[in-house]
Amino acid sequence: QVQFVESGGGLVQPGGSLRLSCAASGSIFSIYAMGWFRQAPGKQRELVARITSGGVTSYADSVKGRFTISRGNAKNTVYLQMNNLKSADTGVYYCNAESDRGRDWGQGTQVTVSS
Repeated sequence: QVQFVESGGGLVQPGGSLRLSCAASGSIFSIYAMGWFRQAPGKQRELVARITSGGVTSYADSVKGRFTISRGNAKNTVYLQMNNLKSADTGVYYCNAESDRGRDWGQGTQVTVSS
């Protein structure tokens, strides 16, 4: 089992920035990738960004050029720097970890982009 501590969500105006943080603990030795999904009201959960243990990153087309995912010195920590935020980025952002056991999820943090 993997546990997560997520932080950094909040309310921001369009064009603003936020930085999400996620620290995983517990059964982390077999994690090979971590990332962020988001879910807007009435919509399905979608992948936002992902980073492998080797540092390979991938992004949803809608966030390319605006969001950056990175890892901390401790490989069980990931960050999501979100710039030039748009109202369409509003939703609950979930940290997740992929391992040979499958996917574990954090509790989610709310991001609201509104003037």
